[in-house]
Amino acid sequence: MELSINYLAVLIAAVASFAFGALWHSPLGFGAHWQKLMEFTPESFKKMPLTPVQAMLIGFIVTVLFSYVLGYFVVLANAATFAAALSVGFWVWLGFVATTLAGGWLWEGKSIKLFLFNAAYQLISIEIMAAVLGLWR
Repeated sequence: MELSINYLAVLIAAVASFAFGALWHSPLGFGAHWQKLMEFTPESFKKMPLTPVQAMLIGFIVTVLFSYVLGYFVVLANAATFAAALSVGFWVWLGFVATTLAGGWLWEGKSIKLFLFNAAYQLISIEIMAAVLGLWR
């Protein structure tokens, strides 16, 4: 079975999602709240294994990959309307992302507030990508 995926839409969806993530985690968004939930300090940022630029570059590559796979599901589901694309995004989020994020709360000792914060962010991010991918096929 050959599926036709719009690679430009995949890239635009990834850029839109990444831009949303930058705003969400910025001081204009919820950056301070996220840092508190993560228990980050200025010292802990200095001990990170990647520089911010490296982390953002790898994060963008991961976002493009996610966008491509989501685009595959959107095409597979023939989700050519806004509502249908959002539905695909929701089910991908619920079945794959929210359940994976729950592991941080269940097994890693992370707070339920951090789980809910990250789950909400991921839901909105995925829905942004799904809307772009569904409407721009």
